[in-house]
Amino acid sequence: MTVTSEARADEFARQADPYRRELLAHCYRMLGSLHDAEDTVQETYLRAWRGYDGFEGRSSLRTWLYTIATRACLRALETRGRRALPSGLAGPSGDPDAPLAPPLTDVPWLEPFPDTLADPLAGDPAAIAVGRESTRLALVAALQYLPARQRAVLILRDVLRWRAAEVARLLDTTTTAVNSALRRARAQLAELSIDGVGPEPSDARQRDLLDRYLVAFERADIDGLVRLLAHDAVLEMPPHATWFRGADAIGRFLAPRLHAPGGMLTLPTRANGQPAHAMYKPGPDGGYRAHGLVVLTVAGERIDRLTVFLDPEVVRAFGLPAVRAGGATR
Repeated sequence: MTVTSEARADEFARQADPYRRELLAHCYRMLGSLHDAEDTVQETYLRAWRGYDGFEGRSSLRTWLYTIATRACLRALETRGRRALPSGLAGPSGDPDAPLAPPLTDVPWLEPFPDTLADPLAGDPAAIAVGRESTRLALVAALQYLPARQRAVLILRDVLRWRAAEVARLLDTTTTAVNSALRRARAQLAELSIDGVGPEPSDARQRDLLDRYLVAFERADIDGLVRLLAHDAVLEMPPHATWFRGADAIGRFLAPRLHAPGGMLTLPTRANGQPAHAMYKPGPDGGYRAHGLVVLTVAGERIDRLTVFLDPEVVRAFGLPAVRAGGATR
């Protein structure tokens, strides 16, 4: 019996499509960019489809797809520099009252990642927790400091829990080399003293903190915002290299920008396993237009970091509306 190409395509889609979301999260961890990750996953599925007739089942289909995706990421990283956040480029600004420096358009900035794209279709709570925790913004930023192959080893071993022998086969090396690369990668991450990857408060406490923050934000309540920030909180705003450390400095910077209630509307979401919200500014037609996305890092009972992605396209990438009607604030 001859299997038609259409039937073969249907079989491939049925077998491979359930892994698309987790492969996207994997490529994002490697590349630090949602757009690059999407392109790499597309390349992965194209290569896999072309080679599907030769797939002999010596490994699982999932392992085979991860192998193709990881190798595609490594090829992409050969010609790309690390993706950064402003706090990884220089020290904080000492003057929150000074005009904001022009955006840097030639820097490959780290991008946020929607939680909805990290969640497996099966909805397994443990898999969802791992997916979100391993895309935390601070962790993905730290991974960018690792050489590409060390980054791959760390993600495959510590996130995906592959055996050293499996990683060695993927990278065409030895288990000794894999274990050595893993030790170096772990040591380098430890030296970076990553912020924002520790335990978070319970979901209920986190929701309460986010609700109070959004109310203060929309009401331009600077004092209320500052009270929700950790003493040494950070505000950074790619594509601007300027960033600030300290609740008081952040309050001084935000005061003229959130100058009156209703000057900005918000829409809650989640990114990188963290609470987040879109920002909307008034437009000339009376509506509110997408302005950017804020990812919040929560530590204890306070907000430790505000990472503000000042790009309306980021809002659209999260599947959120580009325009909102005006209305009463919270």
